[in-house]
Amino acid sequence: MIQILIDQSLKKTVPNLVLGVVLSKIQVTKNSPQLWKEIDKRIRELQSNLTLASLYDIPQIKALRDAYRALGKDPTRYRGSQEALVRRILQGKGLYQINTIVDINNLISLETLHPVGSYDVDNLKPPVVFRIGKPGESYKGIGKEIVNIADLPVFVDEKGPFGSPTSDSERTMITLDTEKVMIVIISFTGQEHLKGQLQRTTNLLCNYAGAVREEVESVIIE
Repeated sequence: MIQILIDQSLKKTVPNLVLGVVLSKIQVTKNSPQLWKEIDKRIRELQSNLTLASLYDIPQIKALRDAYRALGKDPTRYRGSQEALVRRILQGKGLYQINTIVDINNLISLETLHPVGSYDVDNLKPPVVFRIGKPGESYKGIGKEIVNIADLPVFVDEKGPFGSPTSDSERTMITLDTEKVMIVIISFTGQEHLKGQLQRTTNLLCNYAGAVREEVESVIIE
């Protein structure tokens, strides 16, 4: 398992912050019709049970927004990735099909309502620290211009920052050439249900991304 630590300054500001990490060898393909059936089912459930007005009553989304405010970041300008996904669905915009790992990532986020990040392990240089972004820090976001990560919770390795609950960097993005993935469920509401969510993540990787169950590693980091 890759060494990942939560910086104490971040933990002090956001005491309920917990990470659920899954590490696995995988085979990325462009799409899986069966996986997309699961995604469609979850989309219909969310559309039936939620409205844009009720989004902020969801504990996971409220906790992230409160955490961003505590760190000095405007949550209306820098939304959590799970909030952005659900908003797209409720606005009828649907989701993009990217590849099986990104699609699994999005399904986990829609099911748990936590932000989830997936990273190409071969483009990481451990150890990894989850800390508060420093003034002036930024990176090229996936499908975006430069993302200002100052005051955001950010993942940082020896090469620099590469991910956050809002937007991840191009450096560690998942492609069809990715052979090993690190998936991180970022919970601002503590450990409740996290063990089961890690098991669900493992199941999805085994079912749709060629992972071998006995070789998948998972851990909860406080």
